[in-house]
Parts: sequence; structure tokens; C-alpha cells
Amino acid sequence: QVQVVESGGGLVQAGGSLRLSCTASGLTFDDWHMAWFRRAPGKERERVSCISRNSDTTYYSNSVKGRFTISRDNAKNTLYLQMNSLKPEDTAMYYCAAARSFCGVRIEAYNYWGQGTQVTVSS
Repeated sequence: QVQVVESGGGLVQAGGSLRLSCTASGLTFDDWHMAWFRRAPGKERERVSCISRNSDTTYYSNSVKGRFTISRDNAKNTLYLQMNSLKPEDTAMYYCAAARSFCGVRIEAYNYWGQGTQVTVSS
């Protein structure tokens, strides 16, 4: 049984930093592309970042480029998202997702999802 579990969310002031983690079990982690999505209140879920199986390629949305960094440790089956210079508009539920084939933008490209971790940025 595949389990994907996020952690590291919380309340932070604007300009602050958080580091999200995602641990996946029940799958061969380095066979999967891994991504972070987020859903803000009243908005659709959007892809924030994605990293290829062996970390050679990363993708970022324009809204987080230069502020967020995605990384993974395949030996620990763990995905990370370092978030710096946080803004109130980064407030959202953040989800970790695994894709078998490619780092897609659409949610349909992803096979497994976590339950999410809440990030709240106060102004």
C-alpha cells in the first residue's frame, strides 16, 4: 500500500521561511517523479514545483521561482520544498504527489497524493 505523508507546514510571517517534507512508502521512490501542488482558498490546485527521478530536472511555477527550492533524497524516500521569502499569497494547503511518467502540470498526471500540510503566511 502506497502512503504519501507531508509535514512541515505551519504559520509564518511574511518574509519568513518553511521547509516542507514528504515521505513516500510502498513504492520504489526513485522510479517516480515527485511534485508539490498547492490549493489556496477558492482556487484550483496548482503545481508549484516538480523534480525528476534522479534530480536532474526541476520545474517551478513563475510565482515561486527564485524563492522555493525542490529537492529529494532517494535514499530516504523523501521530497523537500524549501520556501523562502514567503508571501501571504503563498497561503495554501500544500500537497505532495508522485508521477510515474513525467513531471506534468495537470493533476491527472499524478498517481499518488498525500493529505496535505497547511501553510499560512501572515502579513
